[in-house]
Amino acid sequence: MTENAIRLERRYPHPVAAVWAALTTPELLARWWAPGNIAPVVGHRFSMDMDAWGQQQCEVLAVDPGTSISFHFSEGQLDTTITWRLEPVDGGTIIHFEHAGFQLDTPMGRHAIEGMGHGWPGLLARIDGVLAGVS
Repeated sequence: MTENAIRLERRYPHPVAAVWAALTTPELLARWWAPGNIAPVVGHRFSMDMDAWGQQQCEVLAVDPGTSISFHFSEGQLDTTITWRLEPVDGGTIIHFEHAGFQLDTPMGRHAIEGMGHGWPGLLARIDGVLAGVS
């Protein structure tokens, strides 16, 4: 975590197309993170079922197909931005992840960055298991 953002990198032994699918295909996203009707289309509005935290409203802000996607997360509550950028490397893909825009001057913002700062590494680790099962 740095300032009001969580930034992580993770390497996967899977091609960029497979990792992109894990991030942008609702059925795969639900297997490693949460159910949601995401689509890699700028302006697409969708919700994610975050279980105890309820339905989180989101909107896709930017897409470079197969390379990066950025979306507004938890509209009206956290109002943060999640960005995934994929980098092809020998033998796989590196995800450059950023979850930014936490309001650290509020109790909810501080609690969220602390909790998600601990949660995101485990969530990103689950992508490998999902993709291993798809191959």
